[in-house]
Amino acid sequence: MSPESTGQNEHYLRVFRRGFRTWRGNRPFWAGLFTMVGGLPIAYFPYANMHLGNVTLAMSTTAGAGSLIIGILLVTLGLTMWFHHIVRVFAGVAAILLALISIPVANIGGFLIGFLFSLLGGALSISWAPGEPKPDTVDAGAEGQTSEGPGFGTKEPEPEFHGMAAGPQQPEKYDTTVEVDGGRHRAG
Repeated sequence: MSPESTGQNEHYLRVFRRGFRTWRGNRPFWAGLFTMVGGLPIAYFPYANMHLGNVTLAMSTTAGAGSLIIGILLVTLGLTMWFHHIVRVFAGVAAILLALISIPVANIGGFLIGFLFSLLGGALSISWAPGEPKPDTVDAGAEGQTSEGPGFGTKEPEPEFHGMAAGPQQPEKYDTTVEVDGGRHRAG
């Protein structure tokens, strides 16, 4: 085994990790993950059996089908947040509403575990916004100029009145007001 083989494996792992980091940064990743994790206990607990020694406790309720539908919809909304991030606000609002509906329907929202994860995922999805692309920088070696600040590079010079909202007012060359009745007011 040569020392180069481990370096090649690390290279592929680095490439995969960087690609995953880029993919994760372009969408509400944590919102989708929390929403999916919240949907699993909501769908699972109504069909689960707990064994305490020789006693089997069945947590089946009459609303088992409703909780299964809510859990599957939450997992679907989490995947939607990942792969169609353009509808993230709709998916976030729907996840919050389904989490609230799961409290009376699905064993107190999957014993509050699924409820809290789904609520957090929906809130993260609503609040997520895509990042702004970084501005292109001019190469530092190109003609000895950079785009670091005023006076360097190709930026335009700053105006004289930096703190003012509008530029200086120029006096008018002639009066533009319209005088009616020889300049007298109507009342006088």
